[in-house]
Amino acid sequence: MTSATAIRAGDSETRMVQGDAIRLDDVNFLFTTKRASVEAVRDFSLRVEPGQFVCLVGPSGCGKSTVLKSVGGLIKPTSGTVTVSGTRVVGPRTDIGYVFQKAALLDWRGVKDNILLQAEMRGMARADASRKADALIEMVGLKGFEKSLPHELSGGMQQRVSLCRALLHEPPVLLMDEPFGALDALSRERMNVELHRVWRETGTSVLLVTHSISEAVYLGERVVVMSSRPGTVIADIDVPLPRDRDYIATMGAPEFQATTARVRSLLTE
Repeated sequence: MTSATAIRAGDSETRMVQGDAIRLDDVNFLFTTKRASVEAVRDFSLRVEPGQFVCLVGPSGCGKSTVLKSVGGLIKPTSGTVTVSGTRVVGPRTDIGYVFQKAALLDWRGVKDNILLQAEMRGMARADASRKADALIEMVGLKGFEKSLPHELSGGMQQRVSLCRALLHEPPVLLMDEPFGALDALSRERMNVELHRVWRETGTSVLLVTHSISEAVYLGERVVVMSSRPGTVIADIDVPLPRDRDYIATMGAPEFQATTARVRSLLTE
């Protein structure tokens, strides 16, 4: 059994959830300060099926990250309900993976030890966690860099470490908040290909926030478009591309061009 196959087999029970992996119903966010009240999100509803990859796009300040944080239980909506794997979110979730824009690695730890920080915080068995870390390292192409420190890695390699750390406990849901926004264009393309392959290997449900229309259409099975603040869903678009996508072929596909054009038109209306 290969490392990738081992991860898929180990994930089988985790993936067998009933209903939606993620569900938001009529979610609203109203932030009040001494100076003013800001309605950030209005009547936001979304459903993500188990194993599905959904991308969330919209103008800056429309509430994309706010929605993502509510799924992770980092903030509570003013009204509405959020559920993950059939359980209502009432506080920070320990059963999800979260990847932020910055890798946030510990400078004094090597690649594998940064990944294993997840295991230490969760009290996972060391031997089992080490085996899973090795499999993930191989999956994302970091084999041979296990002891490399963050300053010895490129930005894309650091984000691969962050992705491995988020996947170590085999979460049924992975949340990603503009994870490649700080990378150069070429590194971002490579990470898109890497993430797409890792998603196919693991079967994790993914909700990704991005400002890049092409990234959203290449990665997502669906692209959810949000309006300007107060953010709400203005379109939920099925991407008419095969699950297994070659990057170069996909960029030139008429379906890709048509979908990106449709998303762009919605964002510029």
